[in-house]
Amino acid sequence: MAHPAPAAHAVSTARGRRGAVTALRIIAGVLKGRRLVTARGDTTRPTADQVRIALLDTLAPRLAGARFLDLFAGAGGVGLEALSRGAAQATFVERDARAIAALRANVATLELEASVRVQRGDVLKELTALDRDGERFDLVFLDPPYEAGLVETTLETLGGGGLLRAEAWVIAQHFTKRVPAPTVGALAAFRTRRFGETTLTFYRAGPRSP
Repeated sequence: MAHPAPAAHAVSTARGRRGAVTALRIIAGVLKGRRLVTARGDTTRPTADQVRIALLDTLAPRLAGARFLDLFAGAGGVGLEALSRGAAQATFVERDARAIAALRANVATLELEASVRVQRGDVLKELTALDRDGERFDLVFLDPPYEAGLVETTLETLGGGGLLRAEAWVIAQHFTKRVPAPTVGALAAFRTRRFGETTLTFYRAGPRSP
């Protein structure tokens, strides 16, 4: 959920008058209403509330007890919302130092340290490290920099590796006009949700070739 904001609509829910960054809130679940801080500056931006609500509402039936992976996580709004709604554990991967500071502050404020793993670094390298550590996930969300081509490469890594549990879902946020492939390794797209220039594409993990 953290990347340069290419369009004003993408940051409208996170900015008040005169461009000041305002605190986000947990939308639903046991932590409903709790405030989240966001990273200062324009290096990253939080996922718009409209998209975050639609994403988590769609995932709601699968969240109880789930292991959630939030890639390009920024200050952690999506993964923390998942924990509030019943996920058992969330792993966050983010490279930007200011976003990591905001993420750690949010985790501490919400007293979620026991349920959270934070990895600072390049997402593709950290995915390799998580796989090596034997981590496996039920749900993965990725919202990389739109212009960097990282949607495709991240999906390729997830679709070709061992990080996903059987029937895991992977959700990619991307420019509506830049549609990722319908199948990527073990991943097959089965649903999309469009929000103007932004679209969520939902993938399901299937059996891998021997």
